[in-house]
Amino acid sequence: MSLSKQVIVDKVEVVGAYNHVQIREATVVTEDGAELSRSFHRKVLAPGDDYSAEEAKVQAICSAVHTAEVIEAYQAHLAAQTGA
Repeated sequence: MSLSKQVIVDKVEVVGAYNHVQIREATVVTEDGAELSRSFHRKVLAPGDDYSAEEAKVQAICSAVHTAEVIEAYQAHLAAQTGA
C-alpha cells in the first residue's frame, strides 16, 4: 500500500477590470494509483502582488497581464476607494 499526496495547480483564471489572477490548487491523495480524495484551495493575486513563489505557468500569466499600466490603474483605484 502506497499513499501519496500531490498538490497541483489545476485552474488559472484572469478576471475583472484589473486582471486579478485566480488560482485553484487541488490536493489529491492516492493509494496505489487510485484517487482517494481531492480537495481544493483558491487564492487570488492582485496586480502588484509578489508572485515569485508561484509555479512557472502562474508567473508567466501574471507577468503577461499585470503590466505596469494595470498595476498603476489598480493602485489608483485602491487609493480612490480609501480616500488616500
